[in-house]
Amino acid sequence: MDWSRRACSRRGHVLFEPTEQEYLSQVRADTGLGTAWRCLRCGDFVLDVPTASGPVAGAPMPLRGKALRSRFIMRLLAIERIFRFVLVGLGAYAVWKFSNSEHALQLLFERNLTVFRSAAQHYGYDLNSLSVVQTIRKFFTFKRSDLDLAAAALALYAVIELIEAIGLWLAKRWGEYFAAVATALFLPIEIYELTEHATKFKIGTLALNILAVIYLVWAKRLFGVRGGGKAYEAELTSESLLHEAQPVANAMASATAAGRTGAEHAAAEPTIQIPLAEPPEGIVQA
Repeated sequence: MDWSRRACSRRGHVLFEPTEQEYLSQVRADTGLGTAWRCLRCGDFVLDVPTASGPVAGAPMPLRGKALRSRFIMRLLAIERIFRFVLVGLGAYAVWKFSNSEHALQLLFERNLTVFRSAAQHYGYDLNSLSVVQTIRKFFTFKRSDLDLAAAALALYAVIELIEAIGLWLAKRWGEYFAAVATALFLPIEIYELTEHATKFKIGTLALNILAVIYLVWAKRLFGVRGGGKAYEAELTSESLLHEAQPVANAMASATAAGRTGAEHAAAEPTIQIPLAEPPEGIVQA
């Protein structure tokens, strides 16, 4: 997949007119249909008017190629974090709501259980021995302070997931660091939960989080890996079309400067006058 052309098809081309003549020839082409400008993202020449102009130092640097693919992966991770935020947030609200009406819910549960107990005994079932009933009754034994603490912990976890989602979606450097650190900190807890009760969902979640941490650290060059932030910025700059045109522009500028220097040097050289020999006798000198 050509990620650059895909982005241009959705968002439009990025056309820029540099004021430096040596760069201008690299992004502009005169055709029979008019002047075409080279898109700084996909590299195609487009018959359109640039939306911005100025020095190359202030030119836009749209993401291209691998950088666009990386942002797509970051946003997939952000969507997964948003899903967690909603799920954990609902869990925090449910626990908080339960802690404030625990006694009423217990009475309601026992009353309904009594209604169905006689029917279940008729078919040979003992509702009191069911694991789900025992689990629900265990919740009723928790102290309200413990439930409030659990709700607060779940709410904090939901906020962390939301911050991760925002940072990853916006492709911010701080978001990548925050996501890598936060995800790595929760890995021991997820591993412990697997030792207690392993499910396919828990195994899949653990594998996804491990891969996410490895990808963030390696691809984004976090914590000094593969050269760190400077190497990452240099990689993004090297993919710019204006950066690719820089050697040609430098050569043109050097050639222009050399020609100007040569002309100035020739003009500055003193004129050497060669004296004429004395005319022969009998010839009148004008």
